[in-house]
Amino acid sequence: MPRKPRPDALGARERQIMDAVYKLGEASVAQVLADLPDPPSYSAVRTMIRALEAKGLLQHRRDGTKYVYRARRSRESAARSAITHLMQTFFGGSAAGAVAAILDVSATRLTDEDLGRIEGIIDRARREGK
Repeated sequence: MPRKPRPDALGARERQIMDAVYKLGEASVAQVLADLPDPPSYSAVRTMIRALEAKGLLQHRRDGTKYVYRARRSRESAARSAITHLMQTFFGGSAAGAVAAILDVSATRLTDEDLGRIEGIIDRARREGK
């Protein structure tokens, strides 16, 4: 039996729309459309925004004759949820496995500042007993 997709699983264009809304804080369909690379039609963006609202990712308020949309949760909260799902799906819930994979892929691009930040996070986790 096929698995039902997660309500917050996003296609490429949906991710672009969410990125635009996060960047703008809140936005009308026209504002989102203006922010998209190689944008589809106005009605296509409106339909995708409504789908994102149905998934619980966006909410709207009325501003005169138009709707203005904003994210229902912060980018940080959405990122944590996505990372948790990624860890569960591909790494059996192992943070160490996920971090090792990320470091393997990006090791040549890490700066000394990046490595220092990672070391600080590890040190803090050790001190806090996590």
